Amino acid sequence: MLSGALADLCRAPGPGLGYGARQVETAPLTIAFLMDPLEQVLVHHDTTFALMRVAQERGHRLLSFGQEALFHQGGQIHARTREVEVFDRQGHHFRVVAEREVPLGVLDVLWMRKDPPVDVAFLHATQLVEATGGVSPVYVNSPAGLRTANEKLWALHFPELTPETLVSRDLAQLRAFVEEAPEGAIVKPVDGHGGEGVVLLRRGDRNTPSMLELLTAGGRDWVVAQAYVPAAREGDKRILLLDGEPLGAILRVPLDSENRANMAVGGRPVRTELTARDREICGRLAPALRREGLLFVGIDVIGDRLIEVNVTSPTGLAELARLEGGDPAGRILAHIEQLAAGRRAGRPVQASTSGVGTGR
Repeated sequence: MLSGALADLCRAPGPGLGYGARQVETAPLTIAFLMDPLEQVLVHHDTTFALMRVAQERGHRLLSFGQEALFHQGGQIHARTREVEVFDRQGHHFRVVAEREVPLGVLDVLWMRKDPPVDVAFLHATQLVEATGGVSPVYVNSPAGLRTANEKLWALHFPELTPETLVSRDLAQLRAFVEEAPEGAIVKPVDGHGGEGVVLLRRGDRNTPSMLELLTAGGRDWVVAQAYVPAAREGDKRILLLDGEPLGAILRVPLDSENRANMAVGGRPVRTELTARDREICGRLAPALRREGLLFVGIDVIGDRLIEVNVTSPTGLAELARLEGGDPAGRILAHIEQLAAGRRAGRPVQASTSGVGTGR
């Protein structure tokens, strides 16, 4: 038997009055976010917070928890969660409504929004959340898809879209690649994020051997080396995709003192347009993204080349809304609501390469 509070959490009311007495057109959902601490988010930048705010506006109940809150007992995966209400005020941006232990199988939707690094704890969390013992929530993104699609390596499946690329930990091989690249090479850790450890190395640079030793930990760790695309000075285009279709894009322009355009290191977001080549890249990726259950993705394009496919916690949603207008977060939530309605009707709603945890 479920406790009274938990039974209320699981109830599936019809359209009308949603969570917090908000009028809604669809049945209110219980939406959980596996994320970094809510205390640390930047209200006007954080994509997870933008999704939470719009979900709340649409009348849905919000739960948040971290990886450390997961535990498996009695044949089910549970989490120690906080039910929260969010506000558009930095420093006073959420209120804890209640704290409770919840079996993940009672959730309608579970957003997997833990920031990188994708380490052993992250991988174990993706395995644990699938072990619901029965009915699973709609996962965004699929835990199996998150395990499959390393953000630096998954683009290797589409070599016709990327710059010339070498993945290696052999110092001599990497140095030769740098020396042969006409404009130099970008070298970055396989498991890096936010621009950390990304360097531009050029032919004849006497720092190259030392930098490669540092980046590979003396030849123990793989790194990605890519031929430098000069269009990077104009910016790095982040394209957000929903179920394989582009929602829109922002251009992240690097500082004059930087080669990196990541917003985490000062890249400035500006408005941009999707080109025919951008749409071609999205179209090539779409079938594979859908097959892996990767519903919400951010890809990085420089010039006409695909650089990365970001699946863990892609950013840029708040900036896209400010620069283009419209309601991209609302479009995402409307799509998720349709998937959750299918789940409640007993229909399979998303792919999962592991064969479990498919929202059935």
